[in-house]
Amino acid sequence: MQRHLITSAIPYINGIKHLGNLIGSQLPADLYARYQRARGNEVLFLCATDEHGTPAELAAAKAGKPVAEYCTEMHAVQAEIAKGFGLSFDHFGRSSSPQNHALTQHFAGRLADANLIHEVSEQQVYSNADGRYLPDRYIEGTCPNCGYDKARGDQCENCTKQLDPVDLIEPRSAISGSTDLEVRNTKHLYLRQSALKGDLDAWINSKTDWPVLTTSIAKKWLHDGDGLQDRGITRDLDWGIPVRRGDAEWPGMEGKVFYVWFDAPIEYIACAGEWADANGHADWERWWRTDKGAGDVRYTQFMGKDNVPFHTLSFPATLLGSGEPWKMVDHLKSFNYLNYDGGQFSTSQGRGVFMDQALAILPADYWRWWLLSNCPETSDSEFTWELFQQGVNKDLADVLGNFVSRVTKFCRSKFGETVPAGAAYGPREQALIEDLDARVARYVAMMEAMEVRKSAQELRAIWVAGNEYLQSCAPWTTIKEDPEAAAMQIRMGLNLIALYGTLSSPFIPDASAKMLMAMGVEDAQWPSDMAQALTQLSPDHPFTVPDNLFTKITSEDTEKWKEQFSGTRD
Repeated sequence: MQRHLITSAIPYINGIKHLGNLIGSQLPADLYARYQRARGNEVLFLCATDEHGTPAELAAAKAGKPVAEYCTEMHAVQAEIAKGFGLSFDHFGRSSSPQNHALTQHFAGRLADANLIHEVSEQQVYSNADGRYLPDRYIEGTCPNCGYDKARGDQCENCTKQLDPVDLIEPRSAISGSTDLEVRNTKHLYLRQSALKGDLDAWINSKTDWPVLTTSIAKKWLHDGDGLQDRGITRDLDWGIPVRRGDAEWPGMEGKVFYVWFDAPIEYIACAGEWADANGHADWERWWRTDKGAGDVRYTQFMGKDNVPFHTLSFPATLLGSGEPWKMVDHLKSFNYLNYDGGQFSTSQGRGVFMDQALAILPADYWRWWLLSNCPETSDSEFTWELFQQGVNKDLADVLGNFVSRVTKFCRSKFGETVPAGAAYGPREQALIEDLDARVARYVAMMEAMEVRKSAQELRAIWVAGNEYLQSCAPWTTIKEDPEAAAMQIRMGLNLIALYGTLSSPFIPDASAKMLMAMGVEDAQWPSDMAQALTQLSPDHPFTVPDNLFTKITSEDTEKWKEQFSGTRD
């Protein structure tokens, strides 16, 4: 048994996430977690809501609620939607948790003791109309890099360039819209990332199996221009983790909080503590401390490309700089962007299909399959309603759903609702078994390598092999001349359904559960031998005919949805 620690990028608390967020981290992470569990491995799959910083404060102000109350409500909303999509987190935590407060302050103290934090007097934008400093997302303006006029003070959503508020052209307050701004001096703490550049470079160079997208982004930040820069870890905000040096006060930092980018990745670790406390475990450190048993853990992170710099440089700098034996990530799977109908998905602008809206239209498996099979791995990918309709209808309805329906209904009408005996498997069946042995081996190899789209292609090919077998042997014709042979062919078909139920579970868990339940399989085991797997349902084993697994999407549906989502979310 292997041990797998899996985390996906933690979503901001400021509203419901869109499908681009889902496929950019949480969904492929869930695919991998479900696969590893199905293989019998021990998995701890963690995620949380990112609740500090300006996004939370701005969203709470817009909702007219205190920020703590808003975050509590939105955490519950995001947790319920995640459950609706079948995201199998072992724990869905909160970066505002006491565990994260304590751990963030602990890391800050360790870094200060190692002389890796220094105090900087810097200039920040102050809004006279709002009576406060405007850090990062409290200020908007035009990006100096690409000219996008809705860039935020921490990052341009259009070109992804990291920014400081003073970089913006024609800046304005995101709170009041006021342009009555001035630059004032304020003191903040900076993490001396530059002092760890050599350690980070050596660590990244050791990761020879990382995606090119991941390493190229990390190397660019390390070496382009002036190289890795020191970065502020505090902000002039009311909401957040108070700046402390471990358990002690930090003179001169009264009233300040840690910057969200610093505390949010630490929540990955704190989340394990939340999980342990919530479930009566006392050994969460066996997942995170190499001196407590985490040395044999395989740690995999999933995230969109905009999060890569923080997870390949800043968070590792925190862990390395602490001087403590924390588990470092082994594999960082990064993704490009899923675009929406010729433009970008955008939470801040409400553009595209959001997770709650998607579930209101169709069950989760429809979305899971299409998003994963069109995953933006090597380049950006595009969601259009036409492509969605085509993918769902061809793959789920025509290939998988049609196969299950034809086999079970034919068997019920000709042999009843038990697996028929019939003849022994013949040359055609043996050829299918050999073919599936090779196909499943390729599927496993792709899943182990976290090649999401290729895994989906291999799984679809396994479904297609069953359809081609059924079409070639044509039991509805065979039964007229050789009922024993027809019974055998249908026995093979029913065993294929049970096999599909197991193999498909990481992608489409609800449909897989229905297939396994219909076939009367209570304890599905990942197949290692196709000859054995395709005889697991013996003659006289009872089954039921499941309801139609997938309903086709009509052109009328897509036209209606295209119109429904042509504007922006309120």
